[in-house]
Amino acid sequence: MFSYLLRRVCQAIPIMVGVAFLCFVLVHLAPGDPLVSILPPDASAELQAQLRVLYGFNRSLPEQFGLWVWRALHGDLGVSIASNRAVAGEVLNAVGNTLRLALVATAIGFVLGCLFGFVAGYFRGSWIDRAASTLSVLGVSVPHYWLGMVLVIVFSSQLMWLPATGAGPDGSQDWAWDWAHLQFLVLPALTMSVIPMGIIARTVRALVAEILGQEFIVGLRAKGLTHFGVFRHVVKNAAPTALAVMGLQLGYLLGGSILIETVFSWPGTGFLLNAAIFQRDLPLLQGTILVLALFFVLLNLLVDVLQTLLDPRIARA
Repeated sequence: MFSYLLRRVCQAIPIMVGVAFLCFVLVHLAPGDPLVSILPPDASAELQAQLRVLYGFNRSLPEQFGLWVWRALHGDLGVSIASNRAVAGEVLNAVGNTLRLALVATAIGFVLGCLFGFVAGYFRGSWIDRAASTLSVLGVSVPHYWLGMVLVIVFSSQLMWLPATGAGPDGSQDWAWDWAHLQFLVLPALTMSVIPMGIIARTVRALVAEILGQEFIVGLRAKGLTHFGVFRHVVKNAAPTALAVMGLQLGYLLGGSILIETVFSWPGTGFLLNAAIFQRDLPLLQGTILVLALFFVLLNLLVDVLQTLLDPRIARA
């Protein structure tokens, strides 16, 4: 077990280095001058040169990359060009908001997806299976940003039950686990949960149908095991794969929530990325992408560890 964990950690290190390199290169390949957003139209050449020295844009790309990585290892992701604030502070605040939203959305999607998947798998071929499968296909197919706008129109504009945008009363971003703040989380979390719900439901349905057709299930029933006992064995065999899918979906939600956060004005990493892209804020863009990518790598590592704890055969393989 320890050797498996050590091997997975060693495999994650070069992935993180590659992620940092790709993040830096792809951002710098984008066209445009990052200083345009803060330079006045009549800026002198001397002022432009001073700002390039200040932000390190006068160095070669290898030098910029090495300096950026060295500072990132010490927790310094630079200073935002647009706001002149530390990138690390802005990214950490945004990551906290996105992580909160993604965890709630993943929990909703996992519970509903497993429920629909198990029901469809146990009653495969029936109208229950077709209904659950239809819901899961709709969850994957419906554009989530469009669904978010529909929910805002219905529950905010028409029924006036829930707030449409923001993360707290009166525009406050200080979070508390009370209804005054949780009501701002309901609509974006439900919108984000639709896609993982559909994917997990389809995965679990296929797993349950396959497991129920295996010989050991027939043997367990022949020995007189109760339906609940058989269900426990099905859950135990389906759990590692379902957990892996859930981990991947959580990673996708952390990095792919830009449209939903823009629709609901949720102050997370997606909203921050959107602002950084339009403002051509390279330090903020690099820092946000790097933190999200590292979160994804660490999340996959954590899922691998949990899978091994649930199914020791993975470590032996």
